[in-house]
Amino acid sequence: MTLDHDYDFWLLDLDGTLVDVEWSYTRGVFDRVGDRLGREFSDRQAEIIWNGLTGSRDRQLEAWGVDPDAFWTAFHAEEDPIERAERTYLHEDAAVVADLEVPVGLVTHCQEFLTEPVLDHLDIHDWFDARLCCTEETGWKPDPGPVERVMNDLGVGHNGHRGVLAGDGACDVGAAWNAGLDAIHVERVGHEQRGRCVLGDHRVTSFDELY
Repeated sequence: MTLDHDYDFWLLDLDGTLVDVEWSYTRGVFDRVGDRLGREFSDRQAEIIWNGLTGSRDRQLEAWGVDPDAFWTAFHAEEDPIERAERTYLHEDAAVVADLEVPVGLVTHCQEFLTEPVLDHLDIHDWFDARLCCTEETGWKPDPGPVERVMNDLGVGHNGHRGVLAGDGACDVGAAWNAGLDAIHVERVGHEQRGRCVLGDHRVTSFDELY
């Protein structure tokens, strides 16, 4: 396949797909969140939640006896948008997105107050013709709602256009299929570390494999 000849539009996830954050930043956030909640998070637990390795983060937190609402309140309070942007790096293979000659949209669970500084710092705002940061109002992937909203913003919804969504999580694949799109799973952490394989119409470790 080729990046922009097989599809009329592309949708992309952000964290773990196009960009990642230095581990020391992630570890620091979980240390501070743990202090707020009166408990510790191991490296493995921090990795699981940050990358969504087991699927639903809320369900995973509940399985550990952590209230999701309390966790996310503490988590967002401890995230510093500027520091996070400065500690975020772009995967080299993600640069191919800039060369796409079809409409491109961003659908991310990363909140807007964090997403915008990251896009600014990495100078990739102009990669996207439409952007959506999921909220309780929009719904969360794998709900197709956020995907369909971006498709409508791009002018490609419900009119026969063939599209694809690329992301690093099972929720991205589910959102793509629920919205009637093809799905590309970009495996950045490895099957062994994830503890399972995520299916998709295409499974790659780098966007370079799509050439």
